[in-house]
Amino acid sequence: MDEKWNVFVEDQVAFLHRSWTGNGIFEASFSPVGGGGWRVSAATVESDPSRYRRISDRYDRVMVELVLSAIVLGEPAVDLRAELVALTTQKSGRTDLPAGLIEHSALGLRSAP
Repeated sequence: MDEKWNVFVEDQVAFLHRSWTGNGIFEASFSPVGGGGWRVSAATVESDPSRYRRISDRYDRVMVELVLSAIVLGEPAVDLRAELVALTTQKSGRTDLPAGLIEHSALGLRSAP
């Protein structure tokens, strides 16, 4: 039940859906990088507030990167985690929330090792 995201890829697009609702929230398109590898070349986000309450473009960018980095690739993503916590703290005005609680609430992740 802790998994908050279902992620699947078709062609060169990653689809990020909320696991409990099935709602598609993000799509990230990838392009090859010279020398090998891939990078996100474009992303879209659900704009219907009944399906996803947007906070800001920056928050959405961090969420896409963090879901892909931490959940899909299993990377520690320490900088992205810290940015998510800072953005959430700034938006809520609450400074008393533990970072692990914010990460788990948004992503279904435990704190970075």
